[in-house]
Amino acid sequence: MIEQTLQEAGEKMAKAVAAAKDDFATIRTGRAEPAVFGKLMVEYYGTPTPLVQLASFQTPDAHMLIVSPFDKTAMPAMEKAIRESDFGVNPTNDGVVIRVSFPPLTQERRKEFVKLAKAKSEDAKVAIRNVRRHAKDSLTALEKDGQIGEDDLRRAEKQLDDVTAKHTAGVEDLLKRKETELLTL
Repeated sequence: MIEQTLQEAGEKMAKAVAAAKDDFATIRTGRAEPAVFGKLMVEYYGTPTPLVQLASFQTPDAHMLIVSPFDKTAMPAMEKAIRESDFGVNPTNDGVVIRVSFPPLTQERRKEFVKLAKAKSEDAKVAIRNVRRHAKDSLTALEKDGQIGEDDLRRAEKQLDDVTAKHTAGVEDLLKRKETELLTL
């Protein structure tokens, strides 16, 4: 029972760290990267669809991204979604591909992106703490039901705290790398 609870908590915490990593990938640095469009939704035949499912991406240089739609009829919707996003870019459409030129980031904009990264890391840490709280409640319930002893509960809580600290440190590490990436380019 204890091992199962700890294993489930560890898996859920790992998912929170993975989600934070995905969120950090959507924060644009100075380079053109297809990952920034990872969560951008396009209205495709009345259904919100991720842009990454509707097109392929090429990066001919550090500041240009070429979006090649699989369905040319969706180009206006893709162009509109990119233009209305908060990336600060203005796409151009030549009828075949959409070219997105990423301007160099100003120091002010970099600081805004660092704040955004910090907010996303805090969201991930809150998710990890929620998982910890639910696991701790489950362990306490096991002890109240008499399925485990008080010593087993204390040991399990210590293991849970170690797992929580490990995953929280993982999020902190991701944040530090993203901050370095944003501020040194």
